[in-house]
Amino acid sequence: PPGLLQLPGESNIHPAPATAGGSASLGFLPPQTARGCCRHLSSMSQPLNSSRDASNPPATHRVLITNKHGEKLVGLLHPTGSNRIVVLCHGFTASKSSGVIVDLADAIIKQGISVFRFDFSGNGESEGVFQYGNYRKEAEDLHSIVSYLYQEKYDVAAVVGHSKGGDVVVLYASLYDDVRMVVNLSGRFYLEKGIEERLGKEFLDRINKEGYIDVTNKSGNVLYTVTKESLMERLNTDMHATSLSISKECSFFTVHGSADEIIPVEDAYEFAKHIPTHKLCVVEGADHCYTRHRKELSDAVVGFITSKKVPKNVILYVVLCSIASGLLAPLISLR
Repeated sequence: PPGLLQLPGESNIHPAPATAGGSASLGFLPPQTARGCCRHLSSMSQPLNSSRDASNPPATHRVLITNKHGEKLVGLLHPTGSNRIVVLCHGFTASKSSGVIVDLADAIIKQGISVFRFDFSGNGESEGVFQYGNYRKEAEDLHSIVSYLYQEKYDVAAVVGHSKGGDVVVLYASLYDDVRMVVNLSGRFYLEKGIEERLGKEFLDRINKEGYIDVTNKSGNVLYTVTKESLMERLNTDMHATSLSISKECSFFTVHGSADEIIPVEDAYEFAKHIPTHKLCVVEGADHCYTRHRKELSDAVVGFITSKKVPKNVILYVVLCSIASGLLAPLISLR
């Protein structure tokens, strides 16, 4: 990734202490704005000061954190003066600058809670090779981020992931017991589904024969390559077993749009059935990226993180699962 950004007239770039997983660096970045789901942001303005009102949001710091594989992960730290912080994780082929992530960051910051958003290895500005599956490695990336923030004396209040990032935070909750709130936004429960739409029919025969599949756009340009190893990693990631292994001490929240065109809302109900203590919020009419429902999404996530009542313009269900008996308590509508 490029070196620390230094804006004209700025000289206040500070090195951060090394973490257990490697080194980290800090620098100032200007805020960026966009409202698409997976669109990367490019517009920049002069850096802002650290006050919290809407006209003067806090300054943003660019941070480099080395993961366990020696790759530098690029993140943006939005400090509000509070040591309570939320980590945001992007989805497939997206980045820390996707619109849904930026909008969530804005909403959380307005509550006085600090935010950290970053690029997984092989994505955005971070080092590494893009992989189709890579769920476990991305969970390890997230652990490097969380460990760094704890070392910097932050209190990691929640990890939030959208789409594939939702699956990553589910896996993270099953592997690590260091974050008390986990939020899954439109994650996929049945990872064996949704593959044919990207890779085409008979994808298993093709990848067994060739060892890889190149995914192209309408112009024939290669967008990314799917290796047999990365495909098998996805197919062997079991969200059912993963969900059952999440601690009952973990507060878990899933948000899903009822009109999701990429991952059906039924997947959200499966998470609700199998995660020990779970709250499910279905946003009526919302698509996969909450294109016309960003406020409803932000209100639901902020309401959960701050333990406030979720607004009436979304449907909230509390689902309590009895894993020992295998019985699912009735869904209780709080609308």
